[in-house]
Amino acid sequence: MSERDTPLSRCRVVLVRPQFAANVGAAARAMRNMGLSDLALVAPHADLHDRQARQLSTHGEEVLDRARSCVDLGEALVDCVAVAATSARKGGLFRRQSVGLPEEVASLLVESLATGPVALVFGPERTGLHDDEVSRCHHLIHIPADPSYPALNLAQAVAICLYEVRCAWLRRTEDRPLSLPGPPAPFADQERAFENLRIALKEIHYLYGERGAALMHGLRHLLGRARPTAMEVRLLLGLARQIRWFVRHGREMTTEQ
Repeated sequence: MSERDTPLSRCRVVLVRPQFAANVGAAARAMRNMGLSDLALVAPHADLHDRQARQLSTHGEEVLDRARSCVDLGEALVDCVAVAATSARKGGLFRRQSVGLPEEVASLLVESLATGPVALVFGPERTGLHDDEVSRCHHLIHIPADPSYPALNLAQAVAICLYEVRCAWLRRTEDRPLSLPGPPAPFADQERAFENLRIALKEIHYLYGERGAALMHGLRHLLGRARPTAMEVRLLLGLARQIRWFVRHGREMTTEQ
């Protein structure tokens, strides 16, 4: 089996608004080193044809040539069954609930490779990922660098995370075949279920006021960590529809009885 035919080929690297071509090139080289080839760029500022990108990609030029540009994060993740964001920051509501070390989260991603594509999401060099982008991912990777200067270069962070993914994959293939009881639903289907559930819970005033966003964030991560299957996503959609139906017709039925 060639490297390109391994399950690692289904591990996608997503660079959100990358600013420097050199970092994109170096990230492509790291992907080539670790046996990955699927690179997606979300609203990139960097030019993949820039000389620095080519110079630093060293044997990863094919990764650059095959890279695709996406309008937004949802497009880059539409078919993924498990998604991990990366951040130097781990505090606050939107980060502390799902944070883990690279080796911990890498094992979870590799476990999901048997059922579909997974993704590692990296933010722009100057700011990192926004809270709303972190919130859309199932896991958050925090590399425990020295607290006096925890911000790593983008390509360095990519290399560290991909190394852990490869190590987790090697450990797993030595032990037993990749398998899960049921394939998780694609990212886009999970997003649709979460959005319908959010609307339904707002209609019954479970999500209200300043705490509404925090409650929905907690529910997203509770359900997301369970890696719901297609059938379970349909259950969530059915629950949301029934809640909304009862809001509209339940009072009339109660009055008639």
